[in-house]
Amino acid sequence: MSGLAAVLAGRHTPGVHRWSSALDVADVREAVEHASWSFGYVDGAALDTTPAVLRGIGDALAFGDHYGANLDALHDSLRDLGAPTVLLWDAWGGFARAEPERFAVVVEVLGEAATGERPLQVLLRGPGPDGVVPLLD
Repeated sequence: MSGLAAVLAGRHTPGVHRWSSALDVADVREAVEHASWSFGYVDGAALDTTPAVLRGIGDALAFGDHYGANLDALHDSLRDLGAPTVLLWDAWGGFARAEPERFAVVVEVLGEAATGERPLQVLLRGPGPDGVVPLLD
């Protein structure tokens, strides 16, 4: 968990990263919340379209009924996060392979939010295309 620990301690720049960890989701949530960060989880196994991914992210981060599940709504909602946040996205590779251009745009939107007023760390866990995002060490 060293990469995650560095993020939570403020020693690693937030952003979108691949993360190689076998930790249970509950253990990740516990570590994140113990550090007073918010936590969201996306099980991307069945999410291989842009609308499905955007709904999954909105549900994971509890954006609520007002969330329009489009890229503009994602951008706006991420700006409104109330606390530093870790979003763990398992099985992201299906979407990255099915819609590589749209995946790149979603990653760009998430990455822009990462450097905002409240840090956002997006952890892509599981197999996927190499070289699309840096590895969290």
